[in-house]
Amino acid sequence: MTDHKLPMRAKLATSLSRGAAALSRATGRGDGSVIGGRIALMVDPNLLAELAAGRAIALISGTNGKTTTTRLTAAAMGVLGDVATNSLGANMPTGHTSALAKAGATPYAVLEVDEHYLKQVLDATHPKVVALLNLSRDQLDRAKEVAMMAALWRDALPGRDLHLVANADDPMVVWAASKAVATGTGVTWVAAGQRFHDDSWVCPECGASIERNGDQWACVAGNLSRPVPHWAVSGDGVVDNTGTYHHIELQLPGRVNRANAATALAVAAHFGVPPAKAVPELAKVASIAGRYAVVERDGRVVRLLLSKNPAGWLEAFDMADDVPTLLSINARDPDGLDTSWLYDVDFSSLRGRRVLVTGDRAMDLAVRLEVNEVPFEHVKSFAQALTLVPPGRLEVIANYTAFQDIRAELDRVN
Repeated sequence: MTDHKLPMRAKLATSLSRGAAALSRATGRGDGSVIGGRIALMVDPNLLAELAAGRAIALISGTNGKTTTTRLTAAAMGVLGDVATNSLGANMPTGHTSALAKAGATPYAVLEVDEHYLKQVLDATHPKVVALLNLSRDQLDRAKEVAMMAALWRDALPGRDLHLVANADDPMVVWAASKAVATGTGVTWVAAGQRFHDDSWVCPECGASIERNGDQWACVAGNLSRPVPHWAVSGDGVVDNTGTYHHIELQLPGRVNRANAATALAVAAHFGVPPAKAVPELAKVASIAGRYAVVERDGRVVRLLLSKNPAGWLEAFDMADDVPTLLSINARDPDGLDTSWLYDVDFSSLRGRRVLVTGDRAMDLAVRLEVNEVPFEHVKSFAQALTLVPPGRLEVIANYTAFQDIRAELDRVN
């Protein structure tokens, strides 16, 4: 894909996209990913397809881990050449359009895709590989129920010339992929794990229960069961589809990020990247749009963890060290307005550490912690939390807009 091959209308739309994004950044209104794409698609509604043409593309979708896995995959793919990517998480068609326009001519693209938009982006970009990470409840006051989301994926995937990289440990993902696999689509199964099980106790195919025995799971009445993984997380590394073990030294915390790395390596391998060459590139990824960033402020070493839904909060608890921890909850439009999802999270693992709460909906969180018998202190702001904890470590776990508020207080750390 090169600019001179684009139709005149697409060239104009691309230029306007770049200009709008640059103006947004210059005026401090954001990175311009959304506004640039929105203006470009108003000028040329077919621009995403035009910009995608000629590139070898990987799409990364799921409820959790999309941004991190996209960043890791782009790093691995960089072994082959320049990679266009929406690395800051603008994961709808406006963001994809802006990312491709900004990148110019690149042989490869790795795009994070909101799970609701997967079919639309499949139609426009004709990817070579699609990675399906997981499906769990997320903003159910306005988003689709999990089995409905899986059904949309299931209908969108068959009949396309692509390869799937899918999580063997998530029954919803396996069911969503199974129709395409049954009709000839190639698949690489990754044992990426699934800590949150509350959305996958019932078989989406027949309604019977799903039973688990260690890593294995199966429907008690039908044929849906855990496929044999080709790739798996093992200790501090990953075992690839040849049985070769690769030790991985990530700067990103937690088992979940080793699973994200396994998926990234499996995707890159399908493009021809040897895992041994990709692994060192993954070790260079330290933070993604502030996620996992470590910042020193007023004698405190602050680590930022973003968690937006029950499954994400359980993973954050696994990553967080046993040090003073600030929890921050908002319920603004990007977060979803309903905070009842807090009752899907088990906060009991926080007992015994110092816990502080803040955010627009701190009192909702306070009631939930009372139910789990977790003592806490309410603070009015992140700044106040800094003054109350002693010099040393502070973990911060926040949902989307609360996380962005704290990033802004820390001068938009990346």
